[in-house]
Amino acid sequence: MNNRVLIVDDEVFFLEAIDEILSEAGFDTIRAVNGGEALERIADPRVAVVVLDVRLPDMDGISVLAKIREKRPELPVIMLSASTDQEIVLEALRLGASDYLAKPLHDEELVLAVGRGIDGHEASAGRRRLRARIDRLVESMERLSQLVRWATPAERAEVLRRGIVDAAAVVFQADRVSLMLADEHREWLAVVACRGIDIERETLSPRKVGEGAAGRCFAEGGVLCVGDAGQDARFAGRGAGIYRSPAFAVVPLVCLGEPVGVLCLTEGADASGLAADESNVLRLLGMQVSEFLAADPEVERILDAANTLDVEGVSAGQSRSGLRVEVDAELARSICEVVAAEVEPARVLRMALGCVSRVLSAGPVALHLLSPEGSSLFREAEIGGSQSGDRDSLPVDRGLTGTVCLTGGLVLVDRPETDGRFDARVDTPADGEVRALLCVPIKLRDKVVGVVRAFFEPGRLPSARTAEVLSAVFSAAVRNVLLYRSLLQSIEELATARREARREGPGSR
Repeated sequence: MNNRVLIVDDEVFFLEAIDEILSEAGFDTIRAVNGGEALERIADPRVAVVVLDVRLPDMDGISVLAKIREKRPELPVIMLSASTDQEIVLEALRLGASDYLAKPLHDEELVLAVGRGIDGHEASAGRRRLRARIDRLVESMERLSQLVRWATPAERAEVLRRGIVDAAAVVFQADRVSLMLADEHREWLAVVACRGIDIERETLSPRKVGEGAAGRCFAEGGVLCVGDAGQDARFAGRGAGIYRSPAFAVVPLVCLGEPVGVLCLTEGADASGLAADESNVLRLLGMQVSEFLAADPEVERILDAANTLDVEGVSAGQSRSGLRVEVDAELARSICEVVAAEVEPARVLRMALGCVSRVLSAGPVALHLLSPEGSSLFREAEIGGSQSGDRDSLPVDRGLTGTVCLTGGLVLVDRPETDGRFDARVDTPADGEVRALLCVPIKLRDKVVGVVRAFFEPGRLPSARTAEVLSAVFSAAVRNVLLYRSLLQSIEELATARREARREGPGSR
């Protein structure tokens, strides 16, 4: 984890005192006694915060700050100053310092400032990782589409399968990826393409559905992220086998509503890529891959055996069209660009809902989050329709909306009044007019924390797969917003601590 604190001060007393305070608070620290040494130490990617004195023997703190901003612009820098350095402090803040502390230091104030800096660094890094993965996902799917289109009919299945494992490896920077498809009876999963495995694919043993990581993921239908198989009770007996890493992720693949296989990833260069917090992007990968797999002859046999032609009003022909893939990609990309470019929570959410309204031609579109006690949903953000907005609050146990909260599934219905679960006081916008309804869950760590509702003109509903993409990408956006709000709360706590310290006097600790 990148949570190391670099302390830069040429005064041994302050250097040791700061190190002791932060170490006792649980932070990992390293030291530097001058500007040159500090600039060398920030090359360590584990450094997440710098505590920097404004006066150093070889160069002033402003110069060091400027060079840090050049080398690592995302790195929070907390300036240390004496009461006579106010002009220097103001210049440091103008140059991008995240905070300043006055000497003599207050222990709690220092710990709060550093903790806030690390939280901010993690949130910023999370936004950059999310945007990079979404960009790689879109580019990889576009490249895969071209490869499949250029392949001859005889080559197409092999090109498709190889392209899928290559795309997954690029998106999540995983060294080893395998694509497993089910048999027609969906009792066994067999590897049909792999990358980074040094043994012949044909020698890899099939996995029984319901057993092991792949079989369990296929049977349960949810993304599986395991940080350490040896420490996870579900997979404690899993041997290292051909894998060097104990961390892995398995993504279910569903075509036209029917499970057809799984995608297994391990040994990622970026360990966070396969973490549970990234499960929404893994779901996006699985959904995009599934679109292409619908054209695989073996998958077609699975679907024929299941006798499934339509799902949620989406025909097989529609599912395989490139148009839906483009709409899904545009929706995901536009929302993730908002999350990466904006910081202020209300603006992020409103602009993200605006993307939904624009790409899907919907209105009103609103985000409702669970109240603290969990008994109702309150409207957090909204883009209004031409006639009215959405309701201010909603119950969590009534109507189609309540079904989404209770089950974690999505609702996509052109005529909601024909559904027995429909409640006109819940499942309509503020004007009470019945309209086509899309309601998707917002999930954090597999728990429903809210819903996004969008209303449409008849016949304008998006596909079920697009609704799943919306759920995944909006869940990631809400996670970033909540992280930022936590950061703002820490700032308020710091301000309160400062006010109390001033009231208590300069000698208090």
